[in-house]
Amino acid sequence: MIAESAALASSEDGIASLQRSVDDAMVNRPMVPVAPIDRKAAARAAILQGAILPILLRLALPTMTVLIAQTAVNIAEAYYVGFLGTGALAGVALVFPVFMLMTTMSNGGLGSGVASSVSRALGAGRQGDADALVLHAIVLAVVFGAVFTIGTRIGGPPLYHALGGRGDALDSAIRYSNYLFAGAIAVWIVNLQASALRGSGNVKVPAMVTLVGALILIPTSPALIFGFGPIPAFGIGGAGIAFGLYYGGALIVLSRYMASGRAGLKLRLVPLEGRLFADILKVGFPAALSTVQLNLTVILVTGAVGVFGVKALAGYGIASRLDYVMIPILFGLSSAVLTMVGIAMGAGNVARAKRVAWVGSAVGVGLMEVIGILVALIPAGWIHLFSHDPDVFGPAQTYLQIVAPAYGLLGLGFVITFAAQGAGHVLWPFLGGTLRMLVAAGLGWLAVWYFGVGMMGIAIIVAASQAAYAGISLIAMASPTVWRAAVGPGGDAELS
Repeated sequence: MIAESAALASSEDGIASLQRSVDDAMVNRPMVPVAPIDRKAAARAAILQGAILPILLRLALPTMTVLIAQTAVNIAEAYYVGFLGTGALAGVALVFPVFMLMTTMSNGGLGSGVASSVSRALGAGRQGDADALVLHAIVLAVVFGAVFTIGTRIGGPPLYHALGGRGDALDSAIRYSNYLFAGAIAVWIVNLQASALRGSGNVKVPAMVTLVGALILIPTSPALIFGFGPIPAFGIGGAGIAFGLYYGGALIVLSRYMASGRAGLKLRLVPLEGRLFADILKVGFPAALSTVQLNLTVILVTGAVGVFGVKALAGYGIASRLDYVMIPILFGLSSAVLTMVGIAMGAGNVARAKRVAWVGSAVGVGLMEVIGILVALIPAGWIHLFSHDPDVFGPAQTYLQIVAPAYGLLGLGFVITFAAQGAGHVLWPFLGGTLRMLVAAGLGWLAVWYFGVGMMGIAIIVAASQAAYAGISLIAMASPTVWRAAVGPGGDAELS
């Protein structure tokens, strides 16, 4: 209820907020009072006509800021779990890629399909379809969330064992996983609702809900892990319970807000239509497969590192967690790119959409490369947050000093992937993710099992996979098929 009050008290129509914030960025256009009924149209016009970088940053910064806060919660959780011992830390490392698979599938995978569909519908002036897409997204969320809850309960133990989990590490992984994925349906619904709002240009409310939840989780997680007053100590399972409580609260807040009609999109009961499911899945399903590739790559590399022992596994888990920290930052930027590209493509302004993609890519490369170089120069600043064990520190340091400087390539590929999704095309991004997986996971396993390479060899291969991903993404930017508006019967660009 605290999260609900804060979110609703501080929120307003997202499109109206965008209108006030981006009008001053429009070229040679003075601020003019806009009647409430015209705010959506005015915001759409701003996205289609205003200076790209200021509008992009205004759309991206709220999501980026709050997702960074949420990432801080994940870091804090790993810090707390570190006090439970190396076995618990290794257990989290085994589960974390699967949890991130669910998170990225719901946000950047199927969530991209929802955001793309909503933004293109609004760009073409089809408000009714945009509203109906919200209910269709929730139906898909229930299905996919149930798959994760049941799948991890049945398949989790053998998976964590296959990845190198033994003894205390395996026990910790199973306990953490069972609690964490019990709330998978709530996670999916919240993330797809937030994606729909972002697709409409309403970034403030999802940001506020996430921020308030992050502020609550930071003290709640250690209380449930170690116990506090009447709260019993749940150990590593407490971290999973805390996430479930947060997403359950966020589900109530967002559902009530969207049903109120204040969101710019209205959640209401409508007949389910195959064409709307298809519109989401034509982008969302291939995009979800791309996130599977991303996380499967990490899972397979985790399995390769598991050959080196529990401490190397813990070190890799610490280092690769930083790789995942980059994802929320890039997601905030890329979701703004997707929205702007989708609205421009829906309006038939292909040149505008492509300029947005290039500007967003430049921002992503610059931001990621600065972070990567700093981490490579001072890796201890990150590693010592979780462990001072020299046998854990060594593998983590080696990985970061080689992989972190390639973060700029990750940024390039990631932003272009979302831009292509906003345009309604997913083939080239999917091929890029496939090549990255084959290089990182395929060559990684061969290098470990047949050539006996250590962490340095694996890190070099992972960095090379980022270069391959960026290269394929550049092909997408040059493809005339991606950047072509095909007008369909609904009035917006058809998916190919």
